[in-house]
Amino acid sequence: MDERVREHAAVLVDWSARVAAGDNVVCSVGPDAHELAVAVAEKLGERGANLLATYSAGEITRAYLRAHDGEFDENPAHELALLENADVYLSLGGGRNTSATADVPGEQRRAYNGARSDIRETRLGTRWVSTVHPTRSLAQQANMAYEEYQEFAYDAILRDWESLADEMAQLKELLDAGSEVRLVSTDTDLTMNIEGRTAVNSAASVAYDSHNLPSGEVFTAPYATEGEVTFDVPMTVRGESVRNVRLAFADGEVVDYDADQGGAVIGDILETDAGARRLGELGIGMNRGIDRYTDNILFDEKMGETVHLALGRAYDACLPEGESGNESAVHVDLITDVSEDSRLEIDGEVVQRDGTFRFEEE
Repeated sequence: MDERVREHAAVLVDWSARVAAGDNVVCSVGPDAHELAVAVAEKLGERGANLLATYSAGEITRAYLRAHDGEFDENPAHELALLENADVYLSLGGGRNTSATADVPGEQRRAYNGARSDIRETRLGTRWVSTVHPTRSLAQQANMAYEEYQEFAYDAILRDWESLADEMAQLKELLDAGSEVRLVSTDTDLTMNIEGRTAVNSAASVAYDSHNLPSGEVFTAPYATEGEVTFDVPMTVRGESVRNVRLAFADGEVVDYDADQGGAVIGDILETDAGARRLGELGIGMNRGIDRYTDNILFDEKMGETVHLALGRAYDACLPEGESGNESAVHVDLITDVSEDSRLEIDGEVVQRDGTFRFEEE
């Protein structure tokens, strides 16, 4: 086994999920994530945790959703019980086909997601972490040789996370003290209210309210969004290519949209529920170990010199205790490049210009 696989597992179990003896761990394993699953199982055994591994594949999901009549039971008890008794939920992505569910009808997805709200909330109540094992399908999607993609992935995953957390804390402080964020670029002029919200220093650990590995972003939950934004980073959403998505906001919600490619899937997302037309996240990428777009949201949204916004659900970690943020069955990220002709303002002061933060120049 490549020693980097064991290093990946160690970071996931120790730093990211903070697994302890006696923890009940559900580990969802993608078809080609076998090696990572073996390394994770070894680490969990060393910790004295209780492991239950499940198998998760896009082709299985496709077969089930396309065959079903669409009348899904609400929150099936067997799955809900599994998650209610889990302390940790680890998702080890690594499929064979990144577009395996591309032909699942949008209405079928919406019905399925809508019937699983309690399951989703229960999973999010665990110490959950999502990561991916570098696979040939992901390398192909990124237009990279497999060995090249492995180098890329491990450069992003095997970071000095404590040092990066200290660096990102500077942006968190600015956002926590701010009331309004404005993003301006050639095709974007968007304002968002963040007053009363708490930014998350997403340093790839549940100790930081961070649930992705790799991570490397600072995010918050905006509201009262006004203006227009263009997402110019190509990406795949629900198995379909999406290019140059343009959204117009008024009174906090999307009132118009179009795209050069993939407009239909954006429309399907916006029709999911009322919350799907509002923003649940403003995220600012700070992981400079990610140096190119790979058409994988787990990496691309963390890349330095990018900003991403998510339609749908807001994360509780950004909200005051007892307050509900934007609620939705979806959370779909879209990314814009801010490396040129752009600025990010907090309460009228520029904190990032052309991808460089103010504190990086000091």
